[in-house]
Amino acid sequence: MTISAIIVCGGNSTRMGGVNKILLPLGNTNVAGTTMLAFEQCPEITDIVVVCRECDRESLENTARSLDITKLHAFAEAGRTRQESVFNGLKKISHDTDLVAVHDGARPLVKPEHIAKTARDAEVFGGAVLGVPVKDTIKVVNDGLITDTPHRPSLYITQTPQIFKRRIYFEAVDFALEHGLDFTDDCQLAEAIGIKVCMTLGDYTNIKITTPEDIKIAELLLEGNK
Repeated sequence: MTISAIIVCGGNSTRMGGVNKILLPLGNTNVAGTTMLAFEQCPEITDIVVVCRECDRESLENTARSLDITKLHAFAEAGRTRQESVFNGLKKISHDTDLVAVHDGARPLVKPEHIAKTARDAEVFGGAVLGVPVKDTIKVVNDGLITDTPHRPSLYITQTPQIFKRRIYFEAVDFALEHGLDFTDDCQLAEAIGIKVCMTLGDYTNIKITTPEDIKIAELLLEGNK
């Protein structure tokens, strides 16, 4: 089983006050470097494609070189949307890969064993995504008023990686392009063509760096993991 990982590092970091979050220091490297290391250390991952803005490419190349990321296969240009960025990365994966894994570059604390676990589920079900049960009661709000309270045991926080069989993912991409659809995550692509995606249980440390306080939390979690 061969797996190509597409690590998406193309965001504009608007919620970080304009600071590029993927290049923020974390541990002995930066956010993107910590993310790449997780996939480098997962034996099931065959090659890595990093999607980024052209202005960040040199920094990311230097990061990968300093960490001896041997699985780095190619860089792809970030698009206007997340979906467009992933599609650009898809053009650079190995031609003989069995599974496609899409991961947010700003989720640096994903564990290699969880990547492997998601891949095994994707091989069985066609698609799988890391996630964790919602802890809080969720309310649906319309015009400032609560309209519904979903059944909490059925609610999960969706994380990444999201991994799919190559054939399924390419079929979903073709469907989205044909119908002009743009989704915020890859599960929606698979769901659009009727695929039931497996929810692989991860853990709550697989946070996404979005706001300045997240980097402080990530530092503490990283130290805890050590």
